[in-house]
Amino acid sequence: MLLFGHLGITLGVFLIVGRLLPSVASKTELRYLALGALLPDIIDKPIGKLIFASTLANGRIIGHTLLFSLFLALPGLARYKTRKDARIISLAAGSFCHLLEDRMWANPYTFFWPLFGLKFPRGSPDYTGMEYFLAMFVKSFEFEFYDSLIFETIGAGIVIILIISSLRKTEKNKGRK
Repeated sequence: MLLFGHLGITLGVFLIVGRLLPSVASKTELRYLALGALLPDIIDKPIGKLIFASTLANGRIIGHTLLFSLFLALPGLARYKTRKDARIISLAAGSFCHLLEDRMWANPYTFFWPLFGLKFPRGSPDYTGMEYFLAMFVKSFEFEFYDSLIFETIGAGIVIILIISSLRKTEKNKGRK
């Protein structure tokens, strides 16, 4: 999945959960949830595809592990218990949703790292370094049917709905003043 798939689907799932469980909605920090939904790629793509492109050529490393999400969740739970601050736990929830959306359980060597060893699987060396980012940029303008296109379209739709909803709330609040 790409940007809008991770962002929109994660926010959409939490908004639906929030409708069903209002206590979850009141505690979720949507900005941190959105950041968490992108965090594994923000960390792993530059490290694995750019900095260590010649050795790893893999954009799914540390941030795509269950350990990473747990590393965020444990201090997040502690902070929520002591200060009722849900920002870090929202970040962890977004990060975990990213792993589910990427179906990381299908890649157990990364998902359960370091249980199967300390090395990450080497990725496809088709594009390495800046070639990877240039290829991704060019592909974003090609209209071909990719499996992820469905999720990108749904995610973009959810993001657009959320932006319109937010703008309407802002206008409504300005009208009350």
